[in-house]
Amino acid sequence: MEQQKTIEREGSYSGVGLHTGVKTKITFKPAPPDSGIKFIRVDLPGQPVIDASIANVVGIKRGTTIGKNGVEIHTVEHLMASFYGLGIDNLIVEVDSKELPVADGSSLPFLEVLKKSGIKIQNVPKNYFVVNQPIEFSQGGTQLIALPYNGFKISCTIDYNHPLLKTQFFSSVITEEIFQEGIASSRTFCFDYEIEELKKQGLGRGGSLENAVVIGEKGIHNKNLRFKDEFVRHKVLDLIGDLYLMGKFLKAHIIAVKCGHPSNIALAKKIKEHMLSSSGSKTVSSLPNDRMPKNEVIEGKVFDITQIQEIIPHRYPFLFVDKIIIVEEKKAIGFKNVTINENFFNGHFPGHPIMPGVLIVEAMAQTSCVLFLSRPDLKDKIAYFMAIKEAKFRRPVFPGDQLRLEIEILKARTRGGIIKGLAYVGDKLAAQAEFMFSLVDK
Repeated sequence: MEQQKTIEREGSYSGVGLHTGVKTKITFKPAPPDSGIKFIRVDLPGQPVIDASIANVVGIKRGTTIGKNGVEIHTVEHLMASFYGLGIDNLIVEVDSKELPVADGSSLPFLEVLKKSGIKIQNVPKNYFVVNQPIEFSQGGTQLIALPYNGFKISCTIDYNHPLLKTQFFSSVITEEIFQEGIASSRTFCFDYEIEELKKQGLGRGGSLENAVVIGEKGIHNKNLRFKDEFVRHKVLDLIGDLYLMGKFLKAHIIAVKCGHPSNIALAKKIKEHMLSSSGSKTVSSLPNDRMPKNEVIEGKVFDITQIQEIIPHRYPFLFVDKIIIVEEKKAIGFKNVTINENFFNGHFPGHPIMPGVLIVEAMAQTSCVLFLSRPDLKDKIAYFMAIKEAKFRRPVFPGDQLRLEIEILKARTRGGIIKGLAYVGDKLAAQAEFMFSLVDK
C-alpha cells in the first residue's frame, strides 16, 4: 500500500510573481499525516491559513487563485503540480506576498527545492479518489472527461488558430519519473499580441522571456524550446496542478481537448462533488449470469496495455482495447477509451466523428482473444476470425466515450471457440455480436 509523504526539512524559494510582479518568498515545511497542503500568508496579521482546496478557488483568469475571507494567493497551479509530481500529500507553504513566484515559468525550480529538502514517507496510507464512472465537462470547443483507469493518465490536445501553434497532442501515464523528466520543465506561454492587453488588465507585470515562452506571428521570441511539444506539455502541467486542488490523488484517465484553468477547475469540482456524494466503490469478486455491473470496480486478473501486447499480436493503430479484467474463467471485461486522435477518425465521418461499428466488434474480439490466450496451455496459439453473426449496432460511439466490452465464452474447444460480446457506453448498449474463431499455432 502506498503511503503519504511530506518533506524531511525546510526549503525555500524566492522570485517575482508572473502577474503582480511582486517579489515573493515561499518556505516549505513538513506537515503531519492527513493534514493536506496548507498555505500561510505570513506577511499578514494573524498569519491566515488557506487550504489548497477546490472550495477555496476564487479566481481562474490566466492562472488559479485560492482565497479565504478576502485573503488570496495567486497562481498556485505550477506549485501544486510539483507537489503532485513528487507524490507529496502534506505540506505547509509559508508565503510573504499575494502571488507565488513564477520561477522560470515551469514547476522545475520548485521540484528541485523540494527534492533537496528530502521526501519523507509517513506511516499512513495515501488517499486516492478512484473514478468509477465517466465524469465530463464540456463548453464550446472545450471538453474534459475523467474515465475509470487503474492509475493516472492524461491525454491532452490543444488547437490554436495560429501559423506556428496549431494542434499538439500529448498522452501518457503520469508517474513521478515521467512528470519530472517530461512535464515539470515545460513553461507557460503566451502570444506577443496578448502582452499589451494583459498589462491593461493588471496582469503579466512580472513576465519576461526568462519565465515565459512568447509566440510571435513569424517565430518564437525565446531562443529554444525545451520540447517540440512544450505547449501541450505545459497545459498538462496546469491540469495536474488544478486537479490536485481536490485534495486527493486520482486514479483516472483524463482526456482534455482545448483545456484551460476555467475548464480544469470545472472538471475538478464535478469530480469532487462525485467524491463527496459517492457511497464508495463496490468491489465484486464474481459476475452475475445475466448482466455485468456498469459503475463498479471489478475484482479479477488485470491486464494492462503492455501485458495485452504480450498475448495478442495487434499493435497501433489496430489495437482497440486498453485494459482487460478477467473476472471468471469464461468472462472478461475490456475497456477502450475513444479519443479524437484515433487514426480512423481522419477518414470515417471526419466532420462528425463516429467509431466504425466493425471496429467495436474487433475490440470485443481482441478482448476475447486475451481471455482465451492468457491460458498457459494456449500461449503458443493465435486466433483467427471464422464467423460473425447476430451483429447489431444500437448507438453511435463518439470521441470521449469509454467502451466497456463484456465478453462471455459460449463454447470453448482446444481448436477455437464461440463468443458473445456486448459493448456498452455507460449503461447504454452500443453494439453486440456473436463470433467464432479458430486457434492455430503461431
